[in-house]
Amino acid sequence: MRSHLLNDATAESYRRSVTEGVERVADKLAATRRPFTGVTPAELAPVIDAVDLDRPLGDSSAALDELESVYLRDAVYFHHPRYLGHLNCPVVIPAVLGEAVLSAVNSSLDTWDQSAGGTLIERKIVDWTCGRIGLGPAADGVFTSGGTQSNLQALLLAREEAKTTDLSRLRIFSSECSHFSVQKSATLLGLGQDAVVSIPVDRNKRMQSVVLAAELAACRAEGLVPMAIVATAGTTDFGSIDPLPEIAALADEYGAWMHVDAAYGCGLLASPTRRHLLDGIERADSVTVDFHKSFFQPVSSSAVLVRDGATLRHATYHADYLNPARTVAERIPNQVDKSLQTTRRFDALKLWMTLRVMGADGVGQLFDEVCDLAAEGFALLAADPRYDVVVEPQISTLVYRYIPENVTSPEDIDRANLYARKALFASGEAVVAGTKVDGRQYLKFTLLNPETTAADIAAVLDLIAGYAEQYLGETLVHA
Repeated sequence: MRSHLLNDATAESYRRSVTEGVERVADKLAATRRPFTGVTPAELAPVIDAVDLDRPLGDSSAALDELESVYLRDAVYFHHPRYLGHLNCPVVIPAVLGEAVLSAVNSSLDTWDQSAGGTLIERKIVDWTCGRIGLGPAADGVFTSGGTQSNLQALLLAREEAKTTDLSRLRIFSSECSHFSVQKSATLLGLGQDAVVSIPVDRNKRMQSVVLAAELAACRAEGLVPMAIVATAGTTDFGSIDPLPEIAALADEYGAWMHVDAAYGCGLLASPTRRHLLDGIERADSVTVDFHKSFFQPVSSSAVLVRDGATLRHATYHADYLNPARTVAERIPNQVDKSLQTTRRFDALKLWMTLRVMGADGVGQLFDEVCDLAAEGFALLAADPRYDVVVEPQISTLVYRYIPENVTSPEDIDRANLYARKALFASGEAVVAGTKVDGRQYLKFTLLNPETTAADIAAVLDLIAGYAEQYLGETLVHA
């Protein structure tokens, strides 16, 4: 079994195995004609259940043959131009190359003696991102598993900086369109979901700063502590960006920690034309960025960044076997001192390779393309009498709803839109997402693929209308 260990004696076997795997995936990507096969859980589960994990196949070629039927054949392919569903981006080749390197070397980014150059590369990427945001010379941060963990760590720091032992007095303010991880973090931090004050949004789905000001004043009047304000730069449903300068001013006035969840909108940091949409983010105390959303990086690639690196001490624990306290005085750079995780992948390498090959402008131009596409899509929807579109996009998300020509109940329209989304997914021809707006069922395009065209959007809209009309017709027949 030692023949399967990656080392100097098996380097050639490694080369052959990985090359074969890359060739198979490349062939699959080249031959993919739709984003999904339409397979159901009931169809695929028995195929995977039939695999006996206690009877190995013996070689990687046989395992790759099997992988075709249990995974590759039915995977949802985000690179396809008609994948328009969730916040999943196609990935750039330099990042995939970085993924291959980091997986093989397998550095663990917790301590210097496990990562050496990897530690410094991650720190360089963190510094570069902090510079793009404008957080200042004391800024710092660390890579995380994703936006949910980044938001959790940011709110942990905010809780500790609030300097009160009575957690019941702490309040977090976020818009009604903010990510669910804000409520989840409040629970995990011992505050409870009731600690989160939901601020209504305006017609453009941006936090209403006037209401925020009133809620902060009420908080103070009740003897409560405004622990944090979470501004969202790219909401999951609408891509809306909260009014960052106004929120920053209120955070200063009330002594609240300002966190900007830019998990989606961070791509604007590299945009040659739209960086101004993030004006005010430089005043944040902490920022979440998900490079695996709008920097075209493989999952996972996220970071939490802070204006004052000293606040990361609230996540610091020392263990004699790993990062003893003496290493701080010795100026040994242990990233575990900043992180909620211990063992951690070298995910920063993917963005490093991307920037070294493509440059930031190259990434930003790709993100600009999907934002331009969203504007085209909005024009299509606004001109199409079959659809109601909710809001003009700030980034690259479109939320819309099929409306039949003949008057019917809102409940029937809800069911028709839900049916259309499910039928489209089952067909495998395209993938779209869904959400609720004011209690009603809507559909969503999350546009993150520069290869998607306005013609693709128009074709998918025709498909959705066809399925919705089919549902309503069958409902009328059976009524």
